[in-house]
Amino acid sequence: MVNIGYHSAKIQGQIHRFLYSKAINNIVAFPIIQQRKVNINVYAFSCQRDLAIQVANIRSFIRHVGIPNKFTVISDGSYLPKSSNILRQIHPCVDVVEWQDLVIGDIPKPISNYALDYPNRAIMAFWRRLAVLTSMPIEQPTIYTDADILFFPGAEEIVNLCESDDSFSWYLPDCLPSLDERIILHNHEKLNPVNAGFFLLKQQINWEKSLERVAQLVDVPVYFTEQTVVHLAMHNNQAKPLDTNKFILSVDDQFKYLDHFDQKKIVLRHYVNDVRHKFWLNLGTPGTI
Repeated sequence: MVNIGYHSAKIQGQIHRFLYSKAINNIVAFPIIQQRKVNINVYAFSCQRDLAIQVANIRSFIRHVGIPNKFTVISDGSYLPKSSNILRQIHPCVDVVEWQDLVIGDIPKPISNYALDYPNRAIMAFWRRLAVLTSMPIEQPTIYTDADILFFPGAEEIVNLCESDDSFSWYLPDCLPSLDERIILHNHEKLNPVNAGFFLLKQQINWEKSLERVAQLVDVPVYFTEQTVVHLAMHNNQAKPLDTNKFILSVDDQFKYLDHFDQKKIVLRHYVNDVRHKFWLNLGTPGTI
């Protein structure tokens, strides 16, 4: 039997994305109603193809979390100057930089092996992202967010975590293990899978052990090798999982027309590929346009 609701949602999502992209200049000029400033630095990594989705991500963060010290969009090298200017028009806190500009010193191996000139562009982008993640200065509470994340009214929880006196790192639990098992040496290392799309740091974490695994055990990286590096690094540094009832990464409602989650109560949702169409269906939520 054809799932009419699911296929309708996919088509509607495509239409919403098209219309949002066409109206992007008007959208970025529309003021965001928010006065609260938050002592948070935010980084996002994206590409020219993700311009519209990045705009929505930034606007939803500012509306529901607050105005950060800075919201830095890191280009994988493909953003056009016109698109960078569109992103900067969202709010004065937003800037766009090339990924190399945030890398401190020489890019360590094995990251440089895959980030500088690798035939698979998707995998190369992941390793450029990792080059930045391992170099981000952590001077204030610092958030990394993928572009395909929307923030919702419960996002004040992020402010609470950032303002707490602890020094914990927090990661977004993955809904399924998506790991490169070549660099998983013990069964217990598979537990509590980490999604690399969102995390919160209050101090720099040590990446060396997980990168050593890649150097020793990987000849050719696969799609999830970079995420596995993040997974191992988070657990090696005793990072804590975010509440999965509020920080949502789920595909359980993939074949349903509407989101299964109460958007008035959740903090965010990461709309991974299987539910990406739902990202566009939710742009009617106050503060996300």
